[in-house]
Amino acid sequence: MYRAPVKDIAFTLKHVAGLKPALDAGIFGDLGEDLVDAILAEAGRFASEEVALLYKIGDEQGAVLKDAAVTMPPGWKALYRRWIDGGWNALSAPEEFGGQGLPTMLGVAALEMWNSAAMAFGIGPTLTMGAVEALDKHASQALKAKYLEKLVSGEWMGTMNLTESQAGSDLNALRARAEPAGDGIYRIFGQKIFITYGEHDLTDNIVHLVLARLPDAPAGTRGISLFLVPKFLVGDDGALGARNDVFCSGLEHKLGIHASPTCTMIYGDGFEGASPGAIGWLVGEENRGLACMFTMMNNARLAIGMQGVAIAEMATQKAIAYANERRQGKAASYEGPGMTPIVHHPDVQRNLLTMKALTQIARAISYSCAHAIDRARVSDGDAAHWRDRANLLTPLAKAFSTDVGVEVASLGLQVHGGMGFIEETGAAALYRDARIAPIYEGTNGIQAIDLVARKLPLGGGEHVHGYIVELAAMANSVRTSNLRGFGRTADSLDRALDDLTEATRFLQKLLADGRSDEALAGATPYLRLFSLAAGGAYLARGALADQSRVPLCRFFAENLLGEVRALKERVIGGAESLADAGKALISA
Repeated sequence: MYRAPVKDIAFTLKHVAGLKPALDAGIFGDLGEDLVDAILAEAGRFASEEVALLYKIGDEQGAVLKDAAVTMPPGWKALYRRWIDGGWNALSAPEEFGGQGLPTMLGVAALEMWNSAAMAFGIGPTLTMGAVEALDKHASQALKAKYLEKLVSGEWMGTMNLTESQAGSDLNALRARAEPAGDGIYRIFGQKIFITYGEHDLTDNIVHLVLARLPDAPAGTRGISLFLVPKFLVGDDGALGARNDVFCSGLEHKLGIHASPTCTMIYGDGFEGASPGAIGWLVGEENRGLACMFTMMNNARLAIGMQGVAIAEMATQKAIAYANERRQGKAASYEGPGMTPIVHHPDVQRNLLTMKALTQIARAISYSCAHAIDRARVSDGDAAHWRDRANLLTPLAKAFSTDVGVEVASLGLQVHGGMGFIEETGAAALYRDARIAPIYEGTNGIQAIDLVARKLPLGGGEHVHGYIVELAAMANSVRTSNLRGFGRTADSLDRALDDLTEATRFLQKLLADGRSDEALAGATPYLRLFSLAAGGAYLARGALADQSRVPLCRFFAENLLGEVRALKERVIGGAESLADAGKALISA
C-alpha cells in the first residue's frame, strides 16, 4: 500500500529545489514552512488513505461507456467529491476565481501524491488545472466570469482536444472546423481522439478546449484557433441549459490507466436532436489558438513529468517492501536463520538503489522546474531569467521523469521476479500505467527536439551555460565540504558537467551552422545526459543539507553517472552512422 513520502517531498522542495530560501526571503508573501508542512501532510494522508484505496478497483473495472455516457468505477465519484471539497483542485489556482494562489511547487507536490496513489485519478484534474491557466491568460472576461470559478473549484472539469486520427503530433494536419454563427458564437464540426476525461460522471459539466480551423484560416499551424465548447450550455445566471452537440462515441481499451476514460469525441453530428454544430466561443485571437493551447500544454507537461516521479516512487516503495519479505538463497552478509531476505543480495541492492536514485533526481528536476515557474510569476526584475529557466527545465521534467517512471517500474518487476509478472502483486499494473507517460502531452522524442532546437538558444545560447555554472557550484561544494563519505563524488560530477558543457556547445555549433538534422540526431541522448548530470548535482545539494543522503549520492555518482560519458559520445559521434543505417529502414 502506498504511503506518501511527505518528508522526502518536503525536503526536496525546501532544500534542493529552492523553496526554503524563497520562503525565508518573503518571496511568497506570508506563506511559511508551517503551512507548507500542513498542506503536504494532509495531501499525503488523503492520497494514502483515500485515493490509494480505490486504485485496484479502478484498474480492474475501469471506465465504462454506454449510450454515449461514461460511468466511472465504483467509489470514484464520491472520492472526487471529497477531493474537491478539500480544496485540492484550487490549490495553485488564481485567487480572483476562488483559488488559493499557492506556489506551483505545492501543486506539483500534491500531484505527485495523487498520481502515486492512482495515476488514472491524478490525470483528470491535471487537465482541469491546465484549462484554468489557459482561460485565465487568454479568454475574454465574459468567458472567465462564466466558467473559471467552477473550473477552479473542480465542480466542472476541463479537457484538451488536439489530436485527430490523421494528426497526431503534427498539428498542421488538423481538420476540425469552426463556422461563425453570429453574436460571437461558433459551431464546431469534427472528430477528436485520445481525449482524456472527455466524458465521465464525476461532474455535472465538462468544458472542452478544442482546436479547429475557421473557413478562411491560413494553412498549417498558423491557421488554428482555440474554442471553448461545454458539454452543457451555461446560462447567464450560471445554470446549466441544453445539451451541446458533442458526445463520446468510443472509449479506448488501453494498456494501463484503465479508470481514466480516453475518449473519441464527435462535434457537430446532431447529437440527441441538437442543431448540428457544437456551440463554442473563441479563446484568444483567431488563428492564434496554438499559442493559447501551449499555455495549457506546458502546464500539462510538467504535470505528466510528475506522473513519472509518482509511478517511480510507488514502484520503489513496493519493491523495497517485497525485497525485505521475500527470502531466497544465502547472502554472506546475512547472519540470520534460514534463507536470506533478498534485500541482502548485492544485485537486488543495486536495483533498489538505482530505483531510489533515479526517483530522487527526477523529483528534484521537476520541483526545480516548478520553482522556476513560481519565481517567474512573482519576480519583477528577473522574471525573464526565471521564464527561461522554466522553459529549459520543462522538457527535462517531462521526458526524463517519465522515462524514469518506466525504467523504475521495470526494475520493480525484476525485483519481484516471477511474482512481478503476476497481476496480484500490483507491480505489473504500475508498469502498465507508466508506459503512456513518455507518449502523451508531446512524446519524449519531441521533448528532446524542443530542448535542442528551442531551449538551447535561450538567452542568446548563454542561459544553459549559466545553469551549468550553478550545477558546477553544487559539485564544488561537495569538494570543499567537511562531510565524510562522498568518495569520488566530486570528481564524477566534474567529469559529467564537463561532458555536458562539451555536448551543449557541440549542438549549439551545429545549429548555428544550419546542420539541424545532425543536431537532432543527438537530441534524445542529450536530454538524458543533461538530466543525469543535473540530477547528480541535485543529489549532492541534498546530501550537503542532510548527511544521511550522502551514501545514495555517492552510489549514483560512482555507479550511474558514468553513463554521461557514453551519452556524450552518442551526441557528438553518432549522427553519421544513424543517417547511414537509417536508410535501410525506408521502404519507399
